[in-house]
Amino acid sequence: MRAGSVPGMKITEPPRTTEQRKRDVLARLERELDVWVASAGSDGLPCLVALWFVWDGEAVWVSTRLTNPTGRNLRDGGRARLAFGDTQDVVLLDGKVRTFEGRDVPGSAADAFAAKTGWDPRADSASYAFFRILPYAVQAWHGEHELRGRHLMRDGVWVA
Repeated sequence: MRAGSVPGMKITEPPRTTEQRKRDVLARLERELDVWVASAGSDGLPCLVALWFVWDGEAVWVSTRLTNPTGRNLRDGGRARLAFGDTQDVVLLDGKVRTFEGRDVPGSAADAFAAKTGWDPRADSASYAFFRILPYAVQAWHGEHELRGRHLMRDGVWVA
């Protein structure tokens, strides 16, 4: 098996249905701990970092310092792209960002984040903020044979 490939996945298998892809994406949002977060500053300089996250059934929540490039970009730009998986098992999520500074974060979101990750940013430095990323577009595919039909959400509405 090629390094980085998904066990049990073969390009000769038929593409997954839209419904199966959506189920797979939602399962992934529940079980994974880390996500790649891409943002950009006002100068267009991209920034890519891995952050812990929690999915609340509607949005992804991440936390980072407002004093670092990612925190500033998320707050000021109001958009992010999240990426899961390797090149043979891709999920891309584009979302609108809302920033919650200090103790403004809803307790249910912060509590869920702490329960999943084992870390509570509210008890850490005051420079930490929470960011709610509400998806407006989601894509998922396993290799080239699934590029067609990869758009699972458009304009905030699931197509499945």
